[in-house]
Amino acid sequence: MGTDPGLRRLALGTLLAAYPGPVPPGWAVDLVAEGLAGHTLFGTNVHDPAQVAASTAALRAARPDVLVAIDEEGGDVTRLAHATGSPYPGNAALGAVDDPALTGRVYAAIGAELAALGITVDLAPTVDVNTADENPVIGTRSFGADPTRVAVHSAAAVAGLQSTGVAACAKHFPGHGATVADSHHELPTVEASPAVLRERDLPPFAAVVDAGVTSIMTAHIRVPALTGDGPATFSRAVLVDLLRRELGFTGAVITDALEMKAVVLAAGRVVLAAVRALAAEADLLCIGARVDAGLVELVTAEIVAALGD
Repeated sequence: MGTDPGLRRLALGTLLAAYPGPVPPGWAVDLVAEGLAGHTLFGTNVHDPAQVAASTAALRAARPDVLVAIDEEGGDVTRLAHATGSPYPGNAALGAVDDPALTGRVYAAIGAELAALGITVDLAPTVDVNTADENPVIGTRSFGADPTRVAVHSAAAVAGLQSTGVAACAKHFPGHGATVADSHHELPTVEASPAVLRERDLPPFAAVVDAGVTSIMTAHIRVPALTGDGPATFSRAVLVDLLRRELGFTGAVITDALEMKAVVLAAGRVVLAAVRALAAEADLLCIGARVDAGLVELVTAEIVAALGD
């Protein structure tokens, strides 16, 4: 018995996939027409502005409301300028200057560039409070170590970016700044009480919620006091109780890439990670960079099967 086509379309609607190369292959376009939420662009998808604009136009031709996402933070993390380096200052520099108006202008400039290319979601800004000097994954991506300063600049960044019509995605909830491990390679643990999180890590997220941020990205970190042995991405205590109910967030919850070791180690396989994230009430699942049609179909089938389990 085949997969119910209605359920398949609904499951596809939770997925942000990806594709190799500068031109969207036929399967990537066909999946958009069949209900796939959208695609995330990586450096391998970017050669020059005209090519990127043509790619996003091809995806929109399949379905006008397709989501086209990208990690464009400025500073160390850029996809559009991966070959040359970002022309925009990163968050650490902006936090050091401490001029929120400048932060807003920088993010408005990033947003304008993305909008001109047909990109609709920027997986930025990073709003983590970088309290661990040896943090291997956040570091200069953060506005700093002071929660109040990070909160002010995070709100300014969101306002600047979204003034251009591009959706912002603040990351990584509930805060990746106190980790000394890289979630791309292992599952980091943050030994902190909810009270410490509220004082140290959550103020920037509260600020971006107040600023009307469209989406928030989950962190593949373990906070034993809240998440037990699993990552925040799989935790209803984090995504529902803390983010939705306590902070009042009503936008889209997007997972960090499900191909990352932190969640694969916790779930066993990407397809099972997808099911566990949806069960925790994530809305959109970023599969990662290494995606093909077969993987999308496997994830979709696992979601549909889980609905009947």
